[in-house]
Amino acid sequence: MTQENVSRRTFVKSATAATALATVAPTFVPKRVFGANDTIRVAVLGMHGRGRNHVEGYEKLDNVEVVTLCDPDMKVLEDRNKQLGGKYNKQYKLEQDLRKVYEDKEIDAVSIATTNHWHALATIWACQAGKDVYVEKPGSHNVWEGRKMVEAAAKYDRIVQHGVQLRSSKAIQEVVQLMRDGIIGRVYMARGLVFRWRADIGKKGFSTPPDHLDYDLWLGPAQYRPYSEDWVHYNWHWIWDFGNGDVGNQGIHETDMCMWGLDVGLPSRITSMGGKFLWDDAKEVPEVLTSVYHYPEEKKMIQFEVRHWATNQEDGVKVGNIFYGDKGYVKIFGYDKYEVWQLVGREKYDKVKHGKAGGDHYANFIDAVRAHDKSVLNGPVETAHMASALAHLGNISYRLERQLDFDPDSETFQGDSEANDMLTRDYREPYVVPARV
Repeated sequence: MTQENVSRRTFVKSATAATALATVAPTFVPKRVFGANDTIRVAVLGMHGRGRNHVEGYEKLDNVEVVTLCDPDMKVLEDRNKQLGGKYNKQYKLEQDLRKVYEDKEIDAVSIATTNHWHALATIWACQAGKDVYVEKPGSHNVWEGRKMVEAAAKYDRIVQHGVQLRSSKAIQEVVQLMRDGIIGRVYMARGLVFRWRADIGKKGFSTPPDHLDYDLWLGPAQYRPYSEDWVHYNWHWIWDFGNGDVGNQGIHETDMCMWGLDVGLPSRITSMGGKFLWDDAKEVPEVLTSVYHYPEEKKMIQFEVRHWATNQEDGVKVGNIFYGDKGYVKIFGYDKYEVWQLVGREKYDKVKHGKAGGDHYANFIDAVRAHDKSVLNGPVETAHMASALAHLGNISYRLERQLDFDPDSETFQGDSEANDMLTRDYREPYVVPARV
């Protein structure tokens, strides 16, 4: 596998800088002409879950119009059209096949909220079609295709925003700067916590796809397996072919936050352990997962914890992050709140700073699209690759049941062909992530 070299330090120090990976001139870079009143026209792809939030996010912005909803399930489309069309007093164009959306020259940008295994290919195809992209987390389903997303955004000069909303939070931006300025001294460790209530999903087995679902499109890049309600619609998160477990679901917000706050890229050593301890159900991913990412050169590390059922919070944090320095620690709660605790004596701390302020990640994306300026983005395509890759590396270690040594520059494992095979997947024609975008 050929990988473009990228310095993890370069990524971290300038995450919003335009990547210089592409050496071939774009084959299609249209001159963007927005609609009446400088309106940016958006299509939302994937309407069962997060897609609804996408529509609502764009509909509240000035001079932005959601014109098309896309999903392989026509019933989902019709239900969302009725709900959202009624709310906003309009009728959306409905498409099952995202390729038809990309052929529509009236669409300026696409907002991708599909299943994880579609994110990279949908992004690459959109870039090739001259569309700007907002893509949900995780940006990729595996490490290799994340790199292809970065290459495609650069080659076709597209704006690509990753759905890590913490990056647009004023409070979180503030506390990252406070850590850079030394408010808790030298920051050496970050923890990511995802304690979500995930119940038994049962085992429904195989059945016939409903008439309103284009199951071939739903499967897309994944290898064929018979239809099952075990994964259509939401529970695909817990099936390896389609999802990445909670570390690659809610956890991407926290993997990205760990890397951002700790000021690191991808690690050199990865160890993960976990398992299924409660439910004999259709989930393939671990219910409980603990991953450790080691940065020996920087003398830093990341600990990541997924718990799925009855559990304590950690000093009030249930979903969020904790950062440790030699003079205190920082707690981040969800998307918009933090606390700074400084050491004032042996095992004694004072809360010296706290903040709560959100931001609008969709508006940030639209601002970048309107300016056609990647530097405006808070969550550029590089975060889609790196934050997702961190989760993928932990999952690979868990699945292989061993510690792994990784080269962040080549983005490959050292002397481990079995692990390297898991950096990508076998794609199903015609839904293939191209080696050369």
